[in-house]
Amino acid sequence: MSLTLYYHPLSSFCWKALIALYENDTPFTPKLVDLADSDERAAFLKLWPIGKFPVLRDEARGETVPESSIIIEYLDQHRPGATRFIPKDPELALQTRLRDRFTDLYVHMPTQAIVFDRLKPKESRDPFGVQEARARLRTSYAILERQLAPAGWAMGDGFSLADCAAMPALFYANKVEPFGETLKGVLAYLDRLKTRPSVARVLKEAEPYFHQFPQESA
Repeated sequence: MSLTLYYHPLSSFCWKALIALYENDTPFTPKLVDLADSDERAAFLKLWPIGKFPVLRDEARGETVPESSIIIEYLDQHRPGATRFIPKDPELALQTRLRDRFTDLYVHMPTQAIVFDRLKPKESRDPFGVQEARARLRTSYAILERQLAPAGWAMGDGFSLADCAAMPALFYANKVEPFGETLKGVLAYLDRLKTRPSVARVLKEAEPYFHQFPQESA
């Protein structure tokens, strides 16, 4: 197979790319990289010096493709399937990319800030930064609650890039800053996402690693 995805099964951004690959049954070789292993880390940095997951390598085209959103657009262009992640309508395509960026910047990133803070030594933690991240999440939840339809997907009837981005972001966000009882639309949307076969597969494959997710400590 010409496609190889370099990833980690707990990485939320890797989930985003995996959902797109599974959605269209795109053949690829999964390459789990242990960054704690010096040899694996060195090989990965040679491929992508930034050292961030996920990275897609397409040997047939001689392309190394980083960044989850770009990977999904690359698949849409060069390995298209029944599900098209970017709508053909230019205006809807723009709104889809906007929703993707909104989710990554204002749900995904604040969630990661909280998780990464848990990994720090107690004396190095940033309570103010965590408080800001939680506030950003609550604001983002409220915006999504107003925007999401009571059925279907983020941009309507078609599953898209926006849904690939939303699932991992909302899954982990709900763990660090729970939605609560008032965000019925957001919770229902996440539940719909979990029933999607591509999403269910990603979650099942990640289950053996869930114990590694850092829990909040006193």
